[in-house]
Amino acid sequence: MVQGLTRRSFYGFCINALGTAMAAVVAIPAATYLLLKPKSSTTGTLVEIADLNAVPVGRPQEVLFTRTRIDGWKQVQEKTSTWLVKNKTGEVTAFAPTCTHLGCAYHWEADSKCFLCPCHSSVFDVSGNVMSGPAPRPLDRLTVQIENGKILVNPNERSTTEA
Repeated sequence: MVQGLTRRSFYGFCINALGTAMAAVVAIPAATYLLLKPKSSTTGTLVEIADLNAVPVGRPQEVLFTRTRIDGWKQVQEKTSTWLVKNKTGEVTAFAPTCTHLGCAYHWEADSKCFLCPCHSSVFDVSGNVMSGPAPRPLDRLTVQIENGKILVNPNERSTTEA
């Protein structure tokens, strides 16, 4: 046996070593989380969602598409939708699919020519402006670009400004 090493000092060494190992098990993931950068955001990523000629003038059309969302270190493919409205000059507005009151999904009422939120009866005109209801602001808009007759939107950037 090593001289000067008693049973008490050996157990003390083992307990300290075990405590250090347990601290490392907690500290290493925490340090990784705090010091390493998560995946880059998809801000600025445009997604092709429709053909410009397929969208009727003046009548909103709901379009379903798949987007990539990055949440910290996790990348998720998810289906989502947007409402497209094309005016007479060919400009397209894309509205986020949720009401600005509490985030319920709204729909287009063709007879009334308005967007209606079934949760609390907010009503929006074809331009997304609030006509009535508890909604505090117009419908959020997505960034839209038209390239080679295709409609591209950025589903990760919303704008609350009116056109």
